Amino acid sequence: MTVNATSFFDLAQGLREIGQRELLPRFEADIAVDYKADGSIITQADHAVDARVRELLPRHGQREPILSEEQARGEQTRVLETAPAFWLVDPLDGTSNFAGGMPFFAISIARIEGDRVTHGATYDPVRDELFTATQDTALELNAANPPATTRPPVAELGRAIALVDYKRLDPPLARELAAAAPFRSQRNLGACALEWAWLAAGRADLYLHGGQAPWDSAAGGLMLARAGGAMCCLDGGPVFGRSLAKRSAVAARSETLLADWRGWLSPWLATTESSP
Repeated sequence: MTVNATSFFDLAQGLREIGQRELLPRFEADIAVDYKADGSIITQADHAVDARVRELLPRHGQREPILSEEQARGEQTRVLETAPAFWLVDPLDGTSNFAGGMPFFAISIARIEGDRVTHGATYDPVRDELFTATQDTALELNAANPPATTRPPVAELGRAIALVDYKRLDPPLARELAAAAPFRSQRNLGACALEWAWLAAGRADLYLHGGQAPWDSAAGGLMLARAGGAMCCLDGGPVFGRSLAKRSAVAARSETLLADWRGWLSPWLATTESSP
């Protein structure tokens, strides 16, 4: 069943209740931490939010399958291979932040139809900020135009603030960025979906990440596109794909800024591609 912009916004409002009930009471509490096979952190909060989102979607008439970060790999693959459309869910984006007491984490959902992201929502319970977008509507923050988007994107790299995850980049590129970055300043906030939402909302200008899962970029990539931004992988391909494979991401608030960003990155991409 498809969902129009109004009904999707009503659905997305449910993330606010989930975040306030399941995440905030557990934040900075004595919460048990476990580890997945890949070494990433998982907590009781991840499971609690996952269960609540699975209840939320049917309540709003959404019966399409769910692919959640917390599902077993086999079930994730089954949804990808058999479902024409499905909901992609990251119950707790920024689990390490959450478990470590850093107030930067979110719930993120996106609807996928074929190879397209049609709807996306990311909710930050600490700031009570709900970012939403659909393929037919602009980015909204708490049902209004994000204030920072009224400022035009910076015109040159040297004035940009960049969100960069260094640890997943090719080492020569990471070293060059640390030593001679082309931008004015850099941040790494530790919650990909929320970083994308902030970029789309105009709180940063550039983005670079060496490898993200689909639930990291789906909602935020749609938001950035609807806000006038642009993005691609390091090899020039699309950031989002109907696959569990991690993809790199290069993004900016405008096509012109992305072209300049990719131009600076180009020699390092050639070095990466020629490496054994």
